[in-house]
Amino acid sequence: MRFIITGRNIDVTKALREKVESKLSRLDKLFVDDTEVYVTMSVEKLRHILEVTIPIKGSVIRAEVQSEDMYTAIDEVVDVVERQLVKHKKKLNNRHKVDSPFKENLNFLITDVEEEEEMKIVRSKRFALKPMYPEDACLEMELLGHDFFVFRNGDTGEVNVVYKRKKQGTYGLIEPEF
Repeated sequence: MRFIITGRNIDVTKALREKVESKLSRLDKLFVDDTEVYVTMSVEKLRHILEVTIPIKGSVIRAEVQSEDMYTAIDEVVDVVERQLVKHKKKLNNRHKVDSPFKENLNFLITDVEEEEEMKIVRSKRFALKPMYPEDACLEMELLGHDFFVFRNGDTGEVNVVYKRKKQGTYGLIEPEF
């Protein structure tokens, strides 16, 4: 695995870098050798945030942990990544995919991690997509009390999604590429 470690509002010291590499190298036996691991450390007020992103064929394994201490966040993020790997591996097994980005046997990890409930779609909804501008879609989303809203963009005619971001008062816009 190749580690790409960056810091936002924090200096990535040698000790932090070594701690990240030693903890995440536990997962080295699961991935093929040329897998890149992107690690971003950031500090916002008193929160230490650690994001780990591992792009793999056709998907992305991503984990984000917030803590009062960066070393605690590093310890916690490994467990989150392992849970994501188990979910992804189950999905691959269910779809009988080949050319897996993982090494031969990930089954030992599945037994070590608690079994999580299978994802089930319990409700389906159909609705007409109204053409509107993103600002109008945000207003509609707020009126409905939802966290996201799907609409047809009045400018482009494409289907877009607006959503509430974690930071108070900000919104995001998703524009798919075809």
